Amino acid sequence: MEQKQNSTVWIVGASQGIGLALSRQLLQNGFTVVASSRKATRSSELVQLQQQFNSGKLHLLDCDVSEENLQSYCQQAWELAEGLDYWFYNVGVYQPMSVSEWDWNSFNLMNQSNYLGAVKLMIALQRLQAQHDKPMHWIWNISLAADFGLPYGGGYSAPKAALLNLAESIAPELARQRIKLQVINHGFVKTRLTAKNRFPMPGLMEPDEAARKIVPLFGQNRFELRFPWTLSIILGTLKRLPKSWSLYISKRMLKDD
Repeated sequence: MEQKQNSTVWIVGASQGIGLALSRQLLQNGFTVVASSRKATRSSELVQLQQQFNSGKLHLLDCDVSEENLQSYCQQAWELAEGLDYWFYNVGVYQPMSVSEWDWNSFNLMNQSNYLGAVKLMIALQRLQAQHDKPMHWIWNISLAADFGLPYGGGYSAPKAALLNLAESIAPELARQRIKLQVINHGFVKTRLTAKNRFPMPGLMEPDEAARKIVPLFGQNRFELRFPWTLSIILGTLKRLPKSWSLYISKRMLKDD
């Protein structure tokens, strides 16, 4: 990480959970951080962190990825950091739903946050990067849920799978434009999202622990980081089994009516 000190990173989805923990750890490693969320400037945790690092290392920027045009946010982040080396997309919305609970607004919000927000930002950032002729490094925090759709979680995992598929599709072309794209697929982290779950969560970890696993990725060349290992193997196996087998297994996860 020493060679990455004094780099600039824009973390979108930084007000809590992994985003907040990662902001803190990158600041401790010498990064300049632009921390964004819908109410970043009113987040007591981020404001407190900004006071702790009072040397201008942490900038707060309100950013709502559900808006249609995100170009101005990208421009503001670029100017606050005097150029961006990294963009870390960490926005996530999760609402478990059974068929009887289906709700269009919930599906739409998860799609906007878990997929389309990243798409809108990447288009705007690619234009900025080309305009300034500056290498960039993009990291998208996705989810192991992208491996296989499980009962009640499809509204969350479907756009996550779309984002992973998009990353696989564009990474080679982006590399030609001096943009390195990496993805993170992780399991259960103790946040307001996983607090909605009413089932055992194997490998559940604290945000600080997850962030510690992510920080080294800023200095690595691998395309994908997956953790924890056990859950990664389970979901990766479900993805590769014949669908009749994997659907039989997932059917057993259904709750009794």
